[in-house]
Amino acid sequence: MRILFAVLALFLTAAAAAPQEPATVRVRIVTSAGNITVALDAKRAPKTVANFMAYVDDGRLDGTQFYRSARRKGNPGQGFVQGGIGTDARRMLPSVPLESTTQTGIHHLDATISMAHGPNPDGANCNFSIMVGPNPGLDARGPFKGFAAFGKVISGMDVVKRMLAMPTGGGRDAMKDQMILKPVQILRVERLDGKAKPTGYVKPWLMGAPQSR
Repeated sequence: MRILFAVLALFLTAAAAAPQEPATVRVRIVTSAGNITVALDAKRAPKTVANFMAYVDDGRLDGTQFYRSARRKGNPGQGFVQGGIGTDARRMLPSVPLESTTQTGIHHLDATISMAHGPNPDGANCNFSIMVGPNPGLDARGPFKGFAAFGKVISGMDVVKRMLAMPTGGGRDAMKDQMILKPVQILRVERLDGKAKPTGYVKPWLMGAPQSR
């Protein structure tokens, strides 16, 4: 019995010592076009925020790009921009289950940040979109599971709007003519709140890169 209580006490101590994410986590995205600061809703979208922050804390978004500008037909001042790791498998972590808008209550309004995914709604890694104007078509409805909105821009929407207006072309299928011809570089992504929790996984995209002194 004493051993059982000792093990339980050790477990509770370890759980209490584990760093907890604050309800709102601010992140600064430093780009070649200017800085964007987002406030992520870890209370309502905990899995999506934890996934995004794993990429941030590992530095997996450093040196990536904003590569897509999806302007709305008939209203080119609205739409969304998309960035992240693209198809770089060296940076990918295990995918995260979808937290739909019906679960979280976070909808695709102006300045919302949302996790992108392919045909599998539970297959998101770390490509993300920022809304310019509302995009209710990305919310869950009926059998359509939609996308996981998980926070909003609190500064830097002027940068996002400039990216939306950049010349585009190329691409195919849903991205046809939407690829930014001169992608915006994501120089680094910085956590502003809470304690960093790097995954400890290997970083193959850095192998062979010059080491800083």
